[in-house]
Amino acid sequence: MRHPVSYPYRVTREDLRIPVAEGVELHARIWRPVTEQPVPALLEYLPSRLGDATAERDAERHPWYAGHGYASVRVDLRGHGNSDGLPGEEYGAQELADGLAVLDWLAGQPWCTGRLGLIGIGWGAGTALRLAALAPEALRAVVTVGASDDHYDNDTHYFGGSLLGPAGHARSAALLAFAARPPDPKYVGEQWRPRWLERLAAVEPYLFPWLAHQSRDDYWRRAGIIDRYGSIKAAVLAVGGWADPSRDTVLRLVEHLDAPVRGLIGPWARQYPDRARQPGPAIGFLQETLRWWDQWLKETDTGILAEPALRCWLGEPGGAGRWVGDDQWPSDDVREIHYGLADTLRTAGTPEGERFVPVRSPQHTGVDAGQYVALGSAADLPPDQREEDGRSVCFDSAPLAERLELLGRPAVRLRLRCAAPRGQVIARLCAVAPDGASTLITRGALNLAARHGREVAVPWEPGAVAEVEFELLSAGFAVPPGHRLRLALSSAYWPWLWPQPEDAGFDVDPGPSVLTLPVRHLAADVGRAPITFAEPEQATPLAVRHGTPTEPHPERLVVRDLAAGEWRLELNPRTGGSLSHPDGLACTEQATVSCRIRSTDPVSAATHAEWTIRLERPEHGWDVTVLTRSELACDAETFTARSRLTAWEGGAVVFERDWERRIPRTAG
Repeated sequence: MRHPVSYPYRVTREDLRIPVAEGVELHARIWRPVTEQPVPALLEYLPSRLGDATAERDAERHPWYAGHGYASVRVDLRGHGNSDGLPGEEYGAQELADGLAVLDWLAGQPWCTGRLGLIGIGWGAGTALRLAALAPEALRAVVTVGASDDHYDNDTHYFGGSLLGPAGHARSAALLAFAARPPDPKYVGEQWRPRWLERLAAVEPYLFPWLAHQSRDDYWRRAGIIDRYGSIKAAVLAVGGWADPSRDTVLRLVEHLDAPVRGLIGPWARQYPDRARQPGPAIGFLQETLRWWDQWLKETDTGILAEPALRCWLGEPGGAGRWVGDDQWPSDDVREIHYGLADTLRTAGTPEGERFVPVRSPQHTGVDAGQYVALGSAADLPPDQREEDGRSVCFDSAPLAERLELLGRPAVRLRLRCAAPRGQVIARLCAVAPDGASTLITRGALNLAARHGREVAVPWEPGAVAEVEFELLSAGFAVPPGHRLRLALSSAYWPWLWPQPEDAGFDVDPGPSVLTLPVRHLAADVGRAPITFAEPEQATPLAVRHGTPTEPHPERLVVRDLAAGEWRLELNPRTGGSLSHPDGLACTEQATVSCRIRSTDPVSAATHAEWTIRLERPEHGWDVTVLTRSELACDAETFTARSRLTAWEGGAVVFERDWERRIPRTAG
C-alpha cells in the first residue's frame, strides 16, 4: 500500500452543516484542494457515522481525492451521527429528498464548478443509484461498489424468494443499534442528550417491514431501480466482487443502462477494492476512479472509455486467476452450453426404473455456506464443499478434457415433483478436483411458491409434477482440465435461507432437467492487451489505536449436539472492536450472532443477535452505551420477532423498549 507524501494540491478539511428541509441540517465533512479555481465535488452519503464508524475509511480516500483536485464530501443521513432529525425507514423517500438538497447545495457553492459525482458502498451505493435515477442536473458521474438494484432479491432481505436467515436478521439488529447512537457533544454541544432521547423514542426494528413484505411488492419496487434503468443519465462505474451476492447488479447495469457505463468485478468481498481484505488481490481503486471522475467531471480523456465494457477477475481453484475483458455485455464471446442431468451429468443411487431422484436434505445443509455478505474476514468464505455435497444430491460430469471458462449467470431447468404445498430448491455449482476437493463456483435458490415470479406466492399442488427454472448468482471461474463439474441439489440451505415449514423435500426427474452454463471462448483474449491495475494507493491513515480483544472468540464456530440432533452456528462478526480516535473519542463495538436448527425439524430454526456500542469522551465526562437484542423464530404459519433496545448514560439506564411481532408466513 502506497501513502503519497505529496499531492498536486494541498488539502484542507472542514466540518459544517448543510441545510436540507424543515430546518434540518446534515453533518458534513469536506476535504478541499487549496486553489482559487472552482473544482468538481464528490459526495458519499450514507447512515454510517463519519465522526467514528467510517472515519478510518474516509481518511483513506477523501483527502486523496481532494489532493487530486476535487472537493470530496462525506454527509451523514438525517437522524444519524451528528445530523439533525430522526432516523427514517430504510430506502425511504426522505433520504432521497435530503440527498437531492445536498447535491443542489454543493452545486451552488462558489468553490464548486457545478459538476458532481456520487460514490458509495453497500447502502451508500444503492442510494447513489436511486439518486441517479432521479436525474439531478448537476450529477454527471457515479461510482458504486456492492450496489443492489433490486432490494428484494439482491440485497440482505430475500434470496430466490426465501427469507434470509441471520444475514438479514443480524443486520436488522445492527441497524437498530447504529440508529440508536447519540450525537457527539464535541460537534453538537449540550443538545446531544435531548436529541438522543428523541432519536431513541423514534427508532423501530428494521426487520418488521421486511417480514411484512414477503413478495416483491410496491414496497420493494420503490426501493430499487430495476424498473428504472432508463432514468439514469449520469455515467456509472459499477464495481462488485465475486464474494458479494449483489454482484449481479454490475452485469445488469452494463447490459441495461443507456448512460455511459463500465463494469468491474473482482475477487473481492464487500469492501472498497483498494483495502487489503480477503480475498485479494487489491487494486489501485482510487486511481481507477480518478480516471472516471476526470473523464466526466473535468472532461479529460483518460482512456477509460477505451477499456472493455466489462472487466472481470476469472478465478480458479486455490485462489489463482487473471483479469479478462469483454467489449459488451452480454458478450459475443460467451455462449450458453446445456448439460442434461441424465446424459452429460450423472448421479448414483437411483433405483432402476424410477425416473425421479428424491432430494431430502437434512435441515443443517448450508452450515458450510460461508457468510452471505462477506466483508473480508478469514472465516467469511465457504470452505471445501465435500460435506455439503454429502448432504445433497449431486450430478457430476466426466473429468474435463480441456479448460472450461465460465462468465455470467448459470441457470437450471428442473422437472420436479413435490408432496407438500411449500418447499425450496437450492442449486450449487462446484468444481471437483481429482483428489475430491470441491470448490464452490456459485449457487442459486428458488422458493417454489415464487416459481411464477417474485411478485406472487402460489402454493405447489401436492403430488403435482412441473418444470421450474431459475438462475444462479453470476460467476467468473475457470475449471481446469481433469476436474469435474458438480451440480448439487438440496431442499434446505440453513442458515442462509429460512427453511420452508414442510420437510417433504422434492423429487427431480433428470430426464428433461438441464444445467445451462455461460461458457467463455478460450480464444476470447487472443490479441487483446492485458488488463492491469496500479498498486493500491491511499492517503495517510488516520492515527486510530486498535485495542486487543480481552476474550477472543472464533469468527465462525459450528457446534453439533448429537443427543439433541441440533446444529448451532456461533458467529463473532469482526466489527469495530475497541478504537481510540485521535480527537479523544473511544469506541467499543461488540457483536454476537447465533442460530440453531434440528436436522429433522424445519420449524426449529431460530436466530439470536446482540449488538453493543459504547462511546466515550473522557474530557466531556461523556459515556454512553446502546445494546440491541433480537430474536427470530417460527412455527409452520408464523414468524415471531422480538427485539429489545437499552441505552445507558454512565451507569444509568435512560431508555429501554421491547418489541414483539407475530407475522404470518405468506411466502418467505
